[in-house]
Amino acid sequence: MPLSDSRPPRTPEQEIARRSRRAFMALGAGAAVGIAGWEWLNSGTSEDNAIPPALRKVLGFNEKVVRNALYSNDHLAKTYPASAIGQIKVNGTFGIDEDLDPATWGLDVVPMGASQPAARLSMDQVQTLPRFEEIINFKCVEGWSTVTQFAGARLSDFTARFAPGSEKADCVGMKTPDEEYYVSIDMPGALHPQTLLAYEMNGAPLTAKHGAPLRLVVPVKYGIKNIKQIGRIEYTNSRPDDYWAERGYDWYAGL
Repeated sequence: MPLSDSRPPRTPEQEIARRSRRAFMALGAGAAVGIAGWEWLNSGTSEDNAIPPALRKVLGFNEKVVRNALYSNDHLAKTYPASAIGQIKVNGTFGIDEDLDPATWGLDVVPMGASQPAARLSMDQVQTLPRFEEIINFKCVEGWSTVTQFAGARLSDFTARFAPGSEKADCVGMKTPDEEYYVSIDMPGALHPQTLLAYEMNGAPLTAKHGAPLRLVVPVKYGIKNIKQIGRIEYTNSRPDDYWAERGYDWYAGL
């Protein structure tokens, strides 16, 4: 027969103290695990704005899933009637110079394998390419979207004319004239039939705040990839710098 517990029952104060000690110990253990996890996530980070390797691996995995399983040039963004067009808000002014004179603007083009621009194009030269128009739902990573009309030259046509052979590159990098804002996109996204170098929006020339004289429109990607006021286009086999990817956003940014 087991011996009975001869200890007197705990008082309410003693029971509360006992449970408080257990809760404190559990909380301490949880905090230790959390701190260890945080240190693991941030291990290997040494540069400003650098993404911890562990998180970068997750983003890389997501990119591979999208690129290999979901993305195709046969996937077209939905288009809309003119009656659905709205007023897209100004969002993101990094690298935009509202005093830029379109008459002095030029677009530097660096073909694949080159280190310096092979040409500096004027808007008249860009507009010699076939004009393409589309009405798409422009989507922002902040959660809003607006049906907008854009018109310009397909980036695929631009590449074939002004950087022939660069279609074989892995990526395209773009920068504003002051190089304060920059993006890079995968070549399938660049050559997508709906990807434009746009110079018109909602039936009128682009305004400075919306990227005049020339901006990128990639309907199958979020707005963070749709750089305004482009001053340089470079084709490369190594991934160029990307402003928002350096700050934790998914580099692919596909829809």
